[in-house]
Amino acid sequence: MVQTYIQKCRAILDTVEAQETQIQQAARWFADTILAGRMVHVFGSGHSRIMVEEMWPRYGSFPGFNPIVELSLTFHNLVVGANGQRQAMFLENVPGLADRILRNYDLSAQDSALVISSSGCNIVPIEMAELFQQKGVKVVALLTQEHSEKSLSKRTDGKKLGAFADLILDTGAPVGDAMLTVPGLDTPVAPGSTVGGAVLINCIKAEVARLLTEAGQPPKVLSAGVVVGAQRAVELFESAYDEHAHRLAKLYANVGVASYVSGTSAEL
Repeated sequence: MVQTYIQKCRAILDTVEAQETQIQQAARWFADTILAGRMVHVFGSGHSRIMVEEMWPRYGSFPGFNPIVELSLTFHNLVVGANGQRQAMFLENVPGLADRILRNYDLSAQDSALVISSSGCNIVPIEMAELFQQKGVKVVALLTQEHSEKSLSKRTDGKKLGAFADLILDTGAPVGDAMLTVPGLDTPVAPGSTVGGAVLINCIKAEVARLLTEAGQPPKVLSAGVVVGAQRAVELFESAYDEHAHRLAKLYANVGVASYVSGTSAEL
């Protein structure tokens, strides 16, 4: 089983490598957003939360990304009872929830977005992508192409995440995600979308870092003290988190109804 899974993961790497042109395009959009002082919105419900946190914040990552993670859609460890998995799976297919989430942000056409959903069929991530596009935000969808094509959308119009994406990236996992068949077990095990998704995320991250550096704005990368020294690591963490706050502030300054403290009414 171990060797079989590793072999299938190697095939996933081949699928990712074949998408180098798409990865570079996504990175270019994201770098342009970050260089403009704005943020790349990263959203995923369910276990797609893993990919959101893989992008930022963690070692080897840098500010410029807005991780949108709703606990009601992603809090899995209790499984049953209050805040259980049944509720989370129900909520990620409630129409209108995406609009309530994005109501919190003042979006700009300079922004870009990465929306992650393996099936691309749940309502909330689909509506997130749709709303981003309506605001002129370029959307990159990270999904499992084969699985999405064979799955049924939960939307009444049948549209899937890919219908609202300017660019699609494929994790390379199979239909149903699980990749191994165990003799005597009638259901496959060991999913692959997390493997492909994490590789795609980090390919994008590395390419964005290159573009920012070449543009004269090298990113503040969260780095381990054992690599850069304890003092430098603290400096990087503090400055990276502060930059994140400064970028995030722009998403709140003019959101919704203007007040005397909002950016639009600063002269008052």
